[in-house]
Amino acid sequence: MAPGPARAALTEFVLKVHARCDLACDHCYVYEHADQSWRRRPVRMTPDVLRAAAGRIAEHAAAHGLPDVTVVLHGGEPLLLGPDGLGQVLAELRRVIGPVTRLRIGMQTNGVLLSERFCDVLAEHDVAVGVSLDGDRAANDRHRIYRSGASSYDQVLRALALLRRPAYRRLWSGLLCTVDVRNDPIAVYEALLAQEPSRIDFLLPHATWDDPPWRPAAGDTAYARWLRAVHDRWRADGRPVPVRLFDSLLSTARGGPSGTEWLGLDPVDLAVIETDGEWEQADSLKTAYDGAPATGMTVFSHAADDVAASPLLARRRSGRAGLSDECRRCPVVDQCGGGLFAHRYGAGHFDHPSVYCADLKELIVHVNENPPEPVRLDAGLPDDFIDRLAAPTGDRVAIGRLVEAQIAIVRALLAEVADRLPAGGAGADGWEALTALDRSAPESVARIAAHPYVRAWAVDCLAGTGTGARQGPGYLSALAAAAALDAGVPVRLDVPVRSGRLHLPTMGTVLLPEVGDGTARVETGPGSLRVRAGDVTVAVSPGAAGGPRWWPTRRLVAPDVSVLLEDGDPHRDCHRLPADDRLDDAGAVRWAETFAAAWQVIRDEVPGHAEELRTGLRAVVPLRRSGDGVSEASTARQAFGGVAATETDAGSLAVLLVHEFQHSKMNALLDVCDLVDGTGPIDITVGWRPDPRPAEAVLHGIYAHAAVADIWRVRADRQVDGAQAVYRQYRDWTAEAIGALQRADALTPAGSRLVRQVARSMSGWPS
Repeated sequence: MAPGPARAALTEFVLKVHARCDLACDHCYVYEHADQSWRRRPVRMTPDVLRAAAGRIAEHAAAHGLPDVTVVLHGGEPLLLGPDGLGQVLAELRRVIGPVTRLRIGMQTNGVLLSERFCDVLAEHDVAVGVSLDGDRAANDRHRIYRSGASSYDQVLRALALLRRPAYRRLWSGLLCTVDVRNDPIAVYEALLAQEPSRIDFLLPHATWDDPPWRPAAGDTAYARWLRAVHDRWRADGRPVPVRLFDSLLSTARGGPSGTEWLGLDPVDLAVIETDGEWEQADSLKTAYDGAPATGMTVFSHAADDVAASPLLARRRSGRAGLSDECRRCPVVDQCGGGLFAHRYGAGHFDHPSVYCADLKELIVHVNENPPEPVRLDAGLPDDFIDRLAAPTGDRVAIGRLVEAQIAIVRALLAEVADRLPAGGAGADGWEALTALDRSAPESVARIAAHPYVRAWAVDCLAGTGTGARQGPGYLSALAAAAALDAGVPVRLDVPVRSGRLHLPTMGTVLLPEVGDGTARVETGPGSLRVRAGDVTVAVSPGAAGGPRWWPTRRLVAPDVSVLLEDGDPHRDCHRLPADDRLDDAGAVRWAETFAAAWQVIRDEVPGHAEELRTGLRAVVPLRRSGDGVSEASTARQAFGGVAATETDAGSLAVLLVHEFQHSKMNALLDVCDLVDGTGPIDITVGWRPDPRPAEAVLHGIYAHAAVADIWRVRADRQVDGAQAVYRQYRDWTAEAIGALQRADALTPAGSRLVRQVARSMSGWPS
């Protein structure tokens, strides 16, 4: 019998723990918009409701095997519970949900009551705190005021100063700003940036077709104009802080998730629990009509599964099919997603585009036409970046940031190689062509720069060692030719030939034994490659199968993933184990079959790691098998996204790929973030090695072995023979190493946070 469709799961729950507020913001959808159900609800959530709500969330997480859930405390104003009341709520959530799944807790607050005592409670329970601020004093006080009309600005700034303290900085998840186009966009941006937030979230004011937003004139796209001004300044500043709206558009432009219900086609997996225990849909629906968010269910009468299965939420999980005809025909629908569901309401139904449709379209086109410069390596990482990289659920957006950072590093290395070129020397024409291509075909240049072994060459070239020195700076011409071939752009370049091989990274190798060591003229065009060396001419169609003079770079392909089978790049031999020679056709077929089977294992056992591998894995290098026949694998410090492994079975290859990519992620993270305190040498004894290891190597081992333990934990749960013993070994090794590394006091705050998150992920595992 074919399995039925998977049941929808909810992963985020908003708890209305206090239904009143100490401010009187006139743009508040809870009190000032169409739905007025707050008037009949209890002021605060009672212990009985809290207990039932926590139980329903735990029940849902257990039933669906959710590795984590998020609970956001909301209101009203959660701080009106007082420190003791808030602490009791947090302790109950941790008590009931914590044993079942990893619990992430957040809180959205206006901040005016925040104090050290509150911060200590929040720190004890590891709560991420978002604060609302609309800009400078004038902008903020346009809406966020007390009932008396008094300003709340000074109190909010005092709260932010508290959250910037080292003891509390990790709690602060960012600022939420509601746009008012009457405020100066740059003044608002600068005021928010001055608070040093970990993230900024710009929200459009809630409105519908029945109650449209204020505009200077009918048909005016003032909201797009306002956000474009902020985007351009943010881009010019080098993206100094993540801005969720802009980051979402950049992600969806690449086919990634939006990470927000405001944009994109991500399925909605959120439900609200009110103070009286009623299940509701997203709060934003309160702006549509009275009763719009209601489900008719409570935590006492209905499970979360009932809410997730309701027709009300089903439409919001239906993607493009749930949009209006006009939206489905729109060229930017995959990025816009129709806009926020509540903003589509009018004349009694939601079958409209967003009331901000014209603004969103204009903004999306502008962002797409003005892509960001490479990320700054010393700034711009979100405050939760470490947490996201430590999460066993995987985070392809975080991996995408690492990929961007690696491309930026490679660009800098290439520029350094070019800076050392003598005038008219080998590679000068290649560098000129590469920089021209970066203007006309930047995506092709980025694809070549993302290849793991381009960085390996550049590092060796600059150091004057290994194959990088042997290829020399003339290899810049090979990079330019490869990028031109990828883009279908004509170039004519002299490219180095070494040992009779001319290699174009990611594309393939032309065999020219007559040349030995020298150069050959490469000409590219749309779908064509011609190589001439003396009397020898080789004409190749890049998509053609191999021949006596052309070894194309083959690919390993499985559902939703494709990586290079890299057995030709001269710089792939940078791993601690020797790379194998070019595979024959039978060997390549075996690798393809094993990889496809291994990929299915990864998707089945650890789907979060599959998401990350899909985003960051670029190439698999076959290794020469050692005499004892043991499966081996390796990553190289300077080759992010490359994994080398011996030929093995699918189950073993799945483990090797996950294991080694963890090392690759750690290498990339170390490029952009200091994790180890290098003030003194520290050697630590670990279970997986007989010799004491330095702190960085121990950190690598913890990160990689925790992932391996997770795979074997899944296999042990499925009663695979021998899995329990392997799981326990890797779990114990990792736990003991975490304790030893923490006792050694060898980590930076970021490194400590990473280790804590790994330990927290493991805390719910069976002993």
